[in-house]
Amino acid sequence: MDLLDKALGQPLSREEACQLINAQGVPLLELMHAAASLREAHKGRTVTYSRKVFIPLTTMCRDDCGYCTFKHDPGHPGASMLSPEQVLDIARRGEAQGCKEALFSLGDKPELRFPEAAQSLAGFGYKSTAAYLAAMCRLVLEETGLLPHANPGTVSKKEIAVLRDCNGSMGIMLENLTPRLRLPGMAHEHAPDKAPKARLSVLRHAGELRFPFTTGLLIGIGETPVERVDTLFAIKEMHEAYGHIQEVIIQNFRAKPDIPMADWPDASFPDLLRTVAVARLVLGGGMNVQAPPNLTPEAYAMLLLAGINDWGGVSPVTPDHINPEAPWPEIEVLARRSAEVGYTLRERLTLYPEFITPDSGFVPDALRGAVVRLADAEGYAIPHERQARHHS
Repeated sequence: MDLLDKALGQPLSREEACQLINAQGVPLLELMHAAASLREAHKGRTVTYSRKVFIPLTTMCRDDCGYCTFKHDPGHPGASMLSPEQVLDIARRGEAQGCKEALFSLGDKPELRFPEAAQSLAGFGYKSTAAYLAAMCRLVLEETGLLPHANPGTVSKKEIAVLRDCNGSMGIMLENLTPRLRLPGMAHEHAPDKAPKARLSVLRHAGELRFPFTTGLLIGIGETPVERVDTLFAIKEMHEAYGHIQEVIIQNFRAKPDIPMADWPDASFPDLLRTVAVARLVLGGGMNVQAPPNLTPEAYAMLLLAGINDWGGVSPVTPDHINPEAPWPEIEVLARRSAEVGYTLRERLTLYPEFITPDSGFVPDALRGAVVRLADAEGYAIPHERQARHHS
């Protein structure tokens, strides 16, 4: 296919990407081949993952997304805000199992909706969830040496700047930038923090602050294939401006009981493959493209063959609190399944190797010591069994 041959030499146009996002049959196989070829030309046959511990700082949130199982309102048994002692306990259990990343997940500004959340924060000595998050990131960094990665939602540039010196990286899923998802009956109808402009502003502010960033798409929540393409091009434009987007996740919606979208169909597997492949061709061979392995455990090989080069965070300690029904794969299984199709699994930090180099400008002085202690000469994570010898 001429279009795919061209994609290996120069970026796709929006019109070309819109054509490919609907590929089926043999054209889909050709699309995947082109994406995998582009990935191998830049990334080789290494596929990475981050050994992490998942810290659900608070499950309270002012938003009501149609697909969310993480959020719980006050009065529900699952509603919580972790204390500093609980945060440290989780982080230390992760450190004992060789984790390098402390992934902080949390609801968006619950104190603006629920007095109970504001009271919990006040009891810990804070007025906002963002301020408490920054304090807990510093606590984990100082007490364990794990590198925090915060997913704080729609925070201000000032709040991002505070997080900058106590997080190796930060993330916010764009999911999809179409304003249609805010309409009645759609996934983001009751989610003010999912306003596209607000989420794009977080990406832009992080770029201005030289903050390594994770973002991505959630497919199958009511968007069209063309709207996926437009979201990918928005990410590409932001990265071209600031160079700070270190990974893009393509995550597939899975229906669960007890959510407003329980009767929606799951995103199809062919849809996931074509979106992964188009993301690779739009974003280029140098971008790190990820698909969560626990959401498609039967299809590791196909995702690799569609152009990903990263499996994301995998925890030997804590469940995936966002998708609790989907257990993490054992890291040994992930390595074996990757090797079956010719890929070598390597552990990375929450920062990718290319963001760790001294001249990259992406590691603040406050984090340099922690990064050097955890990274090998190539910028990958030092395996748990080698760390003690490395620093003895």
